[in-house]
Amino acid sequence: MHVFLIPIGGDAYEPYFEPADGAEDVPDEGEGEGWLSRQRRTFSAMLREAEAERHRRHDPAADADAGVLTRWRRKMMRWIVERAAEQRLLWHLRTATDAVLHVPADLPPEQAMTIFRLGLKRDSDRHLRWFVVHLLGLVVSLALVLVPGPNLLGYFFTFTTVGHLLSWRGAQQGLHRVRWRVEANPHMAEVRAALAMASPAREHHLHDVAARLGLRHLATFVDRLAIPPA
Repeated sequence: MHVFLIPIGGDAYEPYFEPADGAEDVPDEGEGEGWLSRQRRTFSAMLREAEAERHRRHDPAADADAGVLTRWRRKMMRWIVERAAEQRLLWHLRTATDAVLHVPADLPPEQAMTIFRLGLKRDSDRHLRWFVVHLLGLVVSLALVLVPGPNLLGYFFTFTTVGHLLSWRGAQQGLHRVRWRVEANPHMAEVRAALAMASPAREHHLHDVAARLGLRHLATFVDRLAIPPA
């Protein structure tokens, strides 16, 4: 598994991960018949549906004619795709045993690993806290099963509850069980230089760096998280 510690401005860094083509967002851990296994299967089905919705070519007229619940469900699917992209690294870390942390060549390896581990610790604490909150919401939403029509609230809390649980487990795996190797990469330092550029030179430089690193969506990631210069 390869993780990239990307500079996003100043002394701030964010880890970035792209799965291999065709890889599932939630790696399989085997079949089971318990509650969690059933929720994970529902969760995986939701991800596949959300991804299909993202690729669907929308007909504005058809969307306009759709009912309120259908429109809300489509909006939820798009939201799920965005949340999946944010948590993909932690979900894949759950099944990792060895991984490489690629860091900018101008960042000392020990400092890079400290930054990365502190981020994992924050993620672990945050996802555990939100797992408890959303689990309570899921329990409350079960009362709506008796109401006719799709239980969108239960659908939402199923995704968020399982998502936060898997992210917490991934952060714990990354902190305590994954064997990390740090590798300096000269191309990644160029992301820092791109942050100081104005458009369109910035976009061109980021796409060039992304191509050299083999990361198709890196430019979008940096644009979304970059901290504006002071």
